[in-house]
Amino acid sequence: MSNDLESAHRSSSRSWFWERVMPLIPVLVVAAFFAWWYWPFGRLPVLHDPTAVPRVIAPRDNLTPEEIVNIEVYEKAKKSVVFITTLGYRRDPLTQDVEELPEGTGSGFIWDPRGYVVTNFHVIQDARAAQVHMYDGKVLQARLVGAAPDKDLAVLRIDAPEDLTAIAVGTSKDIRVGQRAYALGNPFGVGLTFTEGVVSALDRRMKAVTGRPINGVIQTSAPINPGNSGGPLLDSSARLIGVNTAIYSPSGANAGIGFAIPVDTVNQVIPELIRNGKVDRPGLGVQLASAQAAKRLGIKNGILITEVVPNGAAAKAGIQPTKIDARGRLLQLGDVLVALDDKPVASADDLFQLLAEHKVGDQVKLTVLRDGGRLEISVKLQAI
Repeated sequence: MSNDLESAHRSSSRSWFWERVMPLIPVLVVAAFFAWWYWPFGRLPVLHDPTAVPRVIAPRDNLTPEEIVNIEVYEKAKKSVVFITTLGYRRDPLTQDVEELPEGTGSGFIWDPRGYVVTNFHVIQDARAAQVHMYDGKVLQARLVGAAPDKDLAVLRIDAPEDLTAIAVGTSKDIRVGQRAYALGNPFGVGLTFTEGVVSALDRRMKAVTGRPINGVIQTSAPINPGNSGGPLLDSSARLIGVNTAIYSPSGANAGIGFAIPVDTVNQVIPELIRNGKVDRPGLGVQLASAQAAKRLGIKNGILITEVVPNGAAAKAGIQPTKIDARGRLLQLGDVLVALDDKPVASADDLFQLLAEHKVGDQVKLTVLRDGGRLEISVKLQAI
């Protein structure tokens, strides 16, 4: 009997706990949290001082000569630098409406106050449209005037409501390794940015998007990041000395090595683009075998000529192409080019570099191997 009473008492106690105490636990937890949050217990005391006032401004020393130069360069050039957004078109799969979408960004600069803007070819490559953002925030539609893919240069035209400020142009002839270099552009689309460094090296060579070499390239330590492409590289007189075009970095971010197309190349190419929309480069009028194909055919020195353009410069000079039958079987090897003006040619890059030193209409001497003999043939370079 006593056991039954004890069991009933315990059951009644548990029931009272679950009915009366448990519902209060969440309330107690919330109350404890608010008490901890709002009471100063366990936290630093908040002390207010109603007499607080702004600090006294310390006087600044005079700007250093280097700082003055930096500011002057920026102020002289800032109105000439632009931000370029390229646009593409996309059709909405639901409404079938066509809309413009941003595709890429880059920088550029005012070449001529009539509205000509210079940038890199790779900035506007494959773009359907482009917009030019001015230093004062205006956004203007741009039209393509011309492009030189082999030099990675292009010219756009904007209809400016007023005269623009063209950038001052320098020359490659007086650039020295070690002199200050300043890069202006719009990296990552954050706005006009000014960075400085030095000219690290001259006469570098890099490949354009076409695979052809660009000679005389300037190497600089001025930080150049994605979005700086097409912007100006300046000297301490705020003169254009190059067009920022590439960075050397495995990750694509700035790694202290930037490259710029030299201003003398720019000053030669841009007027021709404005006049004609393109640049006629000198060529032979031939097709070349790849290094792998030539190696399979046993050619160890020079480059094999596979085709000769009818009525082209090489054809008129008597250069022989490779002959194959209707089934693609080799009948006769063509001429193997080994030198141009007595300068050795071991690859297509060598040939392109040597041709880049000439103009359309120049007469050059080709040294070719044919049927075990060595011939010298004069060729007048054609436009290609």
